[in-house]
Amino acid sequence: MRTVKASTASLKKAAALIRAGGIVAFPTETVYGLGADGLNPQACARIFEIKGRPRFDPLILHECTAARAKKLFSKIPAGAEKLMKKFWPGPLTLVLPKSRSVPEIVTSGLPTVAVRVPANAHALALIKAAGRPIAAPSANRFGRLSPTTAAHVKKQLGDGPDLILDGGATHIGVESTIITFTRGKPVLLRPGGLPLEEIEKIAGPACKPEKTGKKRPLAPGCLKKHYSPEARLVIIEPGVAIKPAAKAAYLAFSRKPAGTWAGVQVLSRGGDLREAAANLFSALHKLENSRARVIYAERVPAKGLGRAIMDRLRRASAV
Repeated sequence: MRTVKASTASLKKAAALIRAGGIVAFPTETVYGLGADGLNPQACARIFEIKGRPRFDPLILHECTAARAKKLFSKIPAGAEKLMKKFWPGPLTLVLPKSRSVPEIVTSGLPTVAVRVPANAHALALIKAAGRPIAAPSANRFGRLSPTTAAHVKKQLGDGPDLILDGGATHIGVESTIITFTRGKPVLLRPGGLPLEEIEKIAGPACKPEKTGKKRPLAPGCLKKHYSPEARLVIIEPGVAIKPAAKAAYLAFSRKPAGTWAGVQVLSRGGDLREAAANLFSALHKLENSRARVIYAERVPAKGLGRAIMDRLRRASAV
């Protein structure tokens, strides 16, 4: 496996690998994805093996146009059509009834499939050149910190992928928002890079998922514990006095804490939630490298992209 800069030549090679059943890590606007031919069950099985991902956790299919993406669904509610028109390409994943062409391994046996059209030139070019949907969860070990650079992918997955396309740092920095529909109304399955407030302007107020009593997730990234650093993560209120320690690190929202820590990262000195989201996983990777045993993470306002940040921090802190 090797890492190459994303270019016309390397994208062509990556597309050929995908068509041949290979695995390619590639950039999107959210995080790096671990991609395989989404219509090839054997290739998709390699994704689960490389990540150490349980087979009950479904994958997201990526397409290069809304027209092609629609063919992966058997039914599309009117509200979903509106969201596609407004937000694709973009950090929005829709979970809708699947078409017969989608393999069971992609959906983990569910009758629905998760699909999105990414807003990243390299990702779109790769999908178009491959000529088929690309199944691509985040390119990391299962349950660990999501990768926002090619170096993050290499660190966690080593020689797992056949190729890593380096397209620079992702600019949104958190995974896509996942929406499904129940009785024509939008349901938020996972907050992400598209603020819920923007979705509700188009499709109406969102509902909470109905409790099914089943432990298996309805969509990717919805398990209780996920996105975790090696160190224990503890969420704290901003301004709460925490005694600095040599084996403790600090993730601040906008203001650097006093004292000497194993590591300190500030998400946005101006308190901007978009900037904070873009820096979240990169900051956590740096704090993980500090070898701290515990990371104290300040709570951020749970609005806009702050909702996605808090979702990731809560899952990272779960035991």
